[in-house]
Amino acid sequence: MKKLYSLLLVLALALVLAACGGSDDSDTGNGSEDADDTNSEETSEESGEETGEETSEESSEGIPDTLVIGFVPSQDSDTIADTVEPLADRLGEELGIEVQGQVMTNYNALVEAMGANQVQVGFIPAFGYVLANEQYDVEVILKSIRYGSGTYKAQYVVRSDSGIESLADLEGTVWAYGDQGSTSGYLFPASQLMEEFGYDTAAELESNFFSGTVQTGGHDNSAIAVLEGDADVATTFDDVRTELEEEYPTVMEELSILGYTDEIPNDTISVTKELPDEFVQEIKDVFLSFNEDEEMIQIMNDVYNWDEIDEASDEEYQVVKDTYAKFKDNIEL
Repeated sequence: MKKLYSLLLVLALALVLAACGGSDDSDTGNGSEDADDTNSEETSEESGEETGEETSEESSEGIPDTLVIGFVPSQDSDTIADTVEPLADRLGEELGIEVQGQVMTNYNALVEAMGANQVQVGFIPAFGYVLANEQYDVEVILKSIRYGSGTYKAQYVVRSDSGIESLADLEGTVWAYGDQGSTSGYLFPASQLMEEFGYDTAAELESNFFSGTVQTGGHDNSAIAVLEGDADVATTFDDVRTELEEEYPTVMEELSILGYTDEIPNDTISVTKELPDEFVQEIKDVFLSFNEDEEMIQIMNDVYNWDEIDEASDEEYQVVKDTYAKFKDNIEL
């Protein structure tokens, strides 16, 4: 009996030990599964980075829901707004996002809007680009081609019957220009006149050489101011008169070109620093494809007289940077 009792006690102990051993194994197993799950997730994340899954998410970072393209008025703002709408629509179709065109009040407004990333793509002239690049790291990606050239000149426009025959004859006259952020409308002519007549600042030029100035907000408005007798000389792009022939059929005879400035790099298409490089390349490719699309090129021509779009680099605008550096403390912007 005692032997039987001892045998039963041994068997009971064996069962208890077996149960404890099973419980320990189970805990270890659960811990192992948790660790495997964690390792699996980490491996999956690492694998995602390697395979580009995470990169895909990162590449979409910085692309706005609505891409805003900014324009500055070289002509009537309402006219530009209507004209660029199909351009924005087409760009949106090609990029697969909504694109909105926005006409700014002037060059400085566009620069500031790009600095705040409220406008991501700017149709911005050379001087405006220099300011945006210096202040906000805006990058030029494309430029306009007009009449087969990537550069142009500013011109001095006077009435044909004014008796003004040289730059010296401009002393004491009223000068009309778009705004001080305009490369051809203001910066290059102001620089040329300051050098030629010995003025150290643009303010001195305006107050001592000219009897008055008229800031018109656009090249066509400046020419019209001369045509209608509100100013004696206008500084504009070459040749603004062709923009006015439909409304003013005799403008080519009534207005004459007094002279020209040095060569100026053409207008730019520039982008903000926040846009991802791959997306910027897509924007470039779409715009360059417009060279093969007569409708799109006609729109570009209607807006800014662009005949073609070409790639551009920052180095091409060094001449404007040099001019700006020389006069930057003398021009109110």
